[in-house]
Amino acid sequence: MASGGRLNPESDNFENRPTFYIGQHDSNRFEPLTEEQYNQVLNSGFRFVTAPITNEHFFKRVVDLHREYLQEREQWAREHGISDSQSTNPSLPGPVVPTLTDKDTSLGPCHYIGSLVCYSSPWIDLCSADPHISSISRQVLNLEAAYANFCGARTIVVPGPRQDESGRGIAQYARAIKEVMQVASRTNIVVHMPMYREPGLEENLETLSDIFGPEKGPEANAKKEIDLFSAWDSWNAIRSVCNYSMRLLLALRIPRRVPEKSLQERWFAEPLHFLTIGQAIFQLNRAGHPSLSRHHQDMINRYMRLRNVPWLVLCDVGPSPEELAALSDKLTSEFPTLAEASQALGDSRRPQSLALNAHVGYMRYLERQQPPFSAMESPALTSFQDWLQPPLQPLADNLESATYEVFEGDPVKYDQYEKAITEAMTEWRELKKPTSSATPENPSNPELIVTVAGAGRGPLVTRVLRAAERTGTPIQLWAVEKNQDAYVYLLRKNQTEWANQVTVVKTDMRGWEGPRLRGREDIIAKVDILVTELLGSFGDNELSPECLDGIQHHIARPHGISIPHSYTAHLSPISTPRLFADISSRVVGDPNAFETPWVVRLFAIDYVSQNVPGHPRFQQAWEFVHPVEINRADDFAAKHGKAVRYATAGVGSMSGSSGTNEHNARHCHLTFVCPTRGVIHGLAGFFESVLYSSQTGAGKEPVEISILPNQIDRKSKDMISWFPIFFPLKKPLYFPQDTELEVSMWRQTDDTRVWYEWLVEVYAWVEPNTRIKVGASELHSSRKVACLM
Repeated sequence: MASGGRLNPESDNFENRPTFYIGQHDSNRFEPLTEEQYNQVLNSGFRFVTAPITNEHFFKRVVDLHREYLQEREQWAREHGISDSQSTNPSLPGPVVPTLTDKDTSLGPCHYIGSLVCYSSPWIDLCSADPHISSISRQVLNLEAAYANFCGARTIVVPGPRQDESGRGIAQYARAIKEVMQVASRTNIVVHMPMYREPGLEENLETLSDIFGPEKGPEANAKKEIDLFSAWDSWNAIRSVCNYSMRLLLALRIPRRVPEKSLQERWFAEPLHFLTIGQAIFQLNRAGHPSLSRHHQDMINRYMRLRNVPWLVLCDVGPSPEELAALSDKLTSEFPTLAEASQALGDSRRPQSLALNAHVGYMRYLERQQPPFSAMESPALTSFQDWLQPPLQPLADNLESATYEVFEGDPVKYDQYEKAITEAMTEWRELKKPTSSATPENPSNPELIVTVAGAGRGPLVTRVLRAAERTGTPIQLWAVEKNQDAYVYLLRKNQTEWANQVTVVKTDMRGWEGPRLRGREDIIAKVDILVTELLGSFGDNELSPECLDGIQHHIARPHGISIPHSYTAHLSPISTPRLFADISSRVVGDPNAFETPWVVRLFAIDYVSQNVPGHPRFQQAWEFVHPVEINRADDFAAKHGKAVRYATAGVGSMSGSSGTNEHNARHCHLTFVCPTRGVIHGLAGFFESVLYSSQTGAGKEPVEISILPNQIDRKSKDMISWFPIFFPLKKPLYFPQDTELEVSMWRQTDDTRVWYEWLVEVYAWVEPNTRIKVGASELHSSRKVACLM
């Protein structure tokens, strides 16, 4: 991927950093702002504001409705001689909230309704154990959401559950959210959740349960041990009931005390739409201005790197309703004269809201202090974050020139290849290896025979020529390419750039007869150095092993070299709600979506496992090494005296195959340790490759490339040619804390195609030497979308 258009990292241009979109929320605001007040809030530095959908009149009407219902129920109980009004006939009708009236809301359609974030009533309690209160709350939410939807609101924020202990309450809440998404079919529903249950972080307003419930004793306020992941558990239950809807988003309340990294990364993977920051989170610096701790700054900077940058909402930091009301009194005339307006704006006693809000000013400062975008955060690369792409099938399909051009836009990969080729040529001379160009007539011919197989548009050919010139190595260079359109490009490039130094051959590398010596075309020689770039995101997923099997018999033995020399595949289980929701939306048109290994630049994800001795977060699945001394096809032909394509299929290996590609099948079983509970949506796949390893025994570092997150900066920093691969699960797999995830994966083949199968199991320890299986995915298979050989 070309990174074009990236600004100078040293520039102070705001465009080279994420932009803060800052809004204002006042928990004591019970009426939407007038247009004049709204404009004044914008003048104080904010970009948007929240608006309550209903007002205090509606709140009192609902409270009176429920109070009347309770009185009627008590009266009915007395008339029937029942001492406990709670034991009344369950078939008696409960309270029904009438529709809204003009007195219940001041919100209405207006030209700036799209800039308002509608906030539902925080006094409802969808989780209440009282069925009537939960029913009233659900009715209120539906009425408010329907009216906001009618007015044209784009976003409705719903206060999240205030407790996580009640499984019944969370289920009620989740069902209500799913219902309201049907009621407000054109808006996004945003659930406002705390990062964790930090004391004092919840809404301050009393709920219906507080008003009508029993008085709470001192034990209700007793300090309890804080479960850091309980709020996330509630959110996970809510979005699971809503089937990971793309319209269900999250507003995350930032705490005073920043939690551990594992919890930060868990929320990082969720569909964040707002980060809300209360007044109590800010601290006063030495100059008396609001500021945030370094931990808060780092966390916000991290979250602002998401492709869909979350908006920031500052809560209860002004301008207050009183200040806005005072301002309205100053400008009493709808159309003040210039003198009146000037006097109002120039008054030294003007409300603070007319100046830049101090908290907004600090956030703008923080915006400028963010680290600039790196080379890996260019607009082009950012657009690929969490974007699903089906894997390439270069054997079955001929690639277009634009696709080749994308590959060629990565200088890091080709620099590493050139370094590997240079070292190989240098050591060939040092070790005084023979060359395959030698003949009885010219036994001392020093020319190396080098072949680039799968040459594409020729970037590796150019690097081979450059390495040969740098080392002073005479070579005979062959470029083999099956794509007839790329073949035309190579022929023209050979004339215009390579001075006809290259012999270009159009053929599938597996059917190539081998290089013919320059000046002795009757002699088919061997290849001294074979160079290929057939690697995929999982190393072998674009059939590099099968392709090299078909050409490796041309490599000179025992001294011939394959670049790359080896490659390994690696796995790690991940949580990625965004990708799961995306794949779920594709199933109708693509029934194999959940059994397709997707190429994707993973970003908004959480690596759920931890590094523990013997069980790292990223584990090797298998390895391929080239050249192979002999492959199954060669062995078959030697024993039976006929080509593989005439072999009779059987069932001894894979059903329907003769087993000639069985040596390229693989299997792994890996164990990942998860100290905290969570959910996984699939497996992230990566690869590493040793392009060339020194043969002199001098202890040189091998020349490598890697896309492993913990190795890429060390081995091939800023390499962008490959994104990771993602093996999804059809259903999210929940696991409790202190569990082990057992991952089984197979690379399968039937001699005509290659596919993967994967399975994840969850085990929990119940005793020091005993563990039980508590969950498992089904066995997934990509056989229906297999790579064709």
